[in-house]
Amino acid sequence: MGKIVKLSNLKKTIRYLKKNGLRQAYYAMKERIGAEKEDNYHYQPPGEECLKGQAAEGKSFSVKFSILVPAFETSEEHLQAMIASVLGQSYGNLELIIADASTTDRVERVVKAWEDKRVMYRRLKQNTGISSNTNQALMYATGDYAGLLDHDDILAPDALYEMAACINEKEGQGISLQLLYSDEDKCDQGQERYFEVHRKPDFNLDLLLSNNYICHFMVMKRQLMQELTFRSVCDGAQDYDIALRAVNVMLGKDRHRAKKAELPIAHIPKVLYHWRCHGGSTAENPASKQYAYDAGKRAVEDFLRARGWKGTVSHLRHLGFYRVDYQPDLLMNRPDTAVVGGKLIGKDKKVAGGIYTAEGEPLYLGLHKEYSGYMHRACLQQEAEMVDVRCMKVSREAEAILEEMIGLPYLPHPGTGRFDWQDCLKECVDYRELSLKFCEKVREKGYRIVWDPAMTEKI
Repeated sequence: MGKIVKLSNLKKTIRYLKKNGLRQAYYAMKERIGAEKEDNYHYQPPGEECLKGQAAEGKSFSVKFSILVPAFETSEEHLQAMIASVLGQSYGNLELIIADASTTDRVERVVKAWEDKRVMYRRLKQNTGISSNTNQALMYATGDYAGLLDHDDILAPDALYEMAACINEKEGQGISLQLLYSDEDKCDQGQERYFEVHRKPDFNLDLLLSNNYICHFMVMKRQLMQELTFRSVCDGAQDYDIALRAVNVMLGKDRHRAKKAELPIAHIPKVLYHWRCHGGSTAENPASKQYAYDAGKRAVEDFLRARGWKGTVSHLRHLGFYRVDYQPDLLMNRPDTAVVGGKLIGKDKKVAGGIYTAEGEPLYLGLHKEYSGYMHRACLQQEAEMVDVRCMKVSREAEAILEEMIGLPYLPHPGTGRFDWQDCLKECVDYRELSLKFCEKVREKGYRIVWDPAMTEKI
């Protein structure tokens, strides 16, 4: 199995080389080899006693899930495993809706053998594309929430319990969640090996505009999903598109006063979805579905247009990752954002700071400046809790906050327009402490802080 994985990586490196050139391919290969050496991930499913406890507790929950599966000539082995993973959930208040666009009866024969009233099979007259096929499954959904499952993937046995428990907890706090998502991993064809775990952050608007990190497993309020429906123009990235449009609805119609708010979105930090890798899957061969990445770009462009934000979207060197360049800049376009921070690069050509947790812990510290980091996040625009005053631009509102803190007028650098920290802060200061308190005050005012790794400062 190890040899197969290495062959796959070699193919990816060759594709990357053709697309990005020798220098970038060298660093990408070097970083990937290092990451694989450090990867000790092992998926541990919940034990039988745990699942029994979940089943007992779940009886007090009332939420029902509709699992939507568009199928097309699915292999019997994969289809059986997918159905078994749904019907074997520790939380059983569900319906599995399979919309079959196959030209043969291979899917129908497998599904009809399952004598479970929770399974609903619909044979489609023709294959009109993934979005249209999913919409036909969505028409029959009756659950409180609808979840998306690919026909050859697998749900972890506790997936729906974890979703139901989170929904129940938030309802007790008076919050009606509109969207939930979990962590995920990949597995080989025989579900013998699990790898490339994707540990996701809580909801991050700008990271979502850079990449569909939400991906699997995602459930959405059924009524919201039925109001939005899937768009054929975004086939291949239809789940990304509907997630972005759902976020747009949650942000509201006021384009000019959109500040940071706690949206009814929840992240469950557990692996609840296994993405099966085989030769034709996007998980194994990203280049097999280039059209999907073009569709993702289109989805981001449509989100910007819906918000009234003027910008252009471009592909980054890694497939499925994007960059938004605002016109004339982010702060002029985004009334929700007051600060844009960048990346600090040390003399050793490694990241020395720039983005931090709310407590001031640096992210990507020590990473070579040519590396992209875990899930490529070190090269993606993203919302931040804290950025560094030594590499930032601010809005007029944030200027006033900083001036009050330092007791000096805010000075922009004549060349870059960034905060001219070397002239403003002539005395020795604790940059980390100043950055921490400044960003804290900005967040208290309800504004977003965005980190842009393309904005760099050498220190």
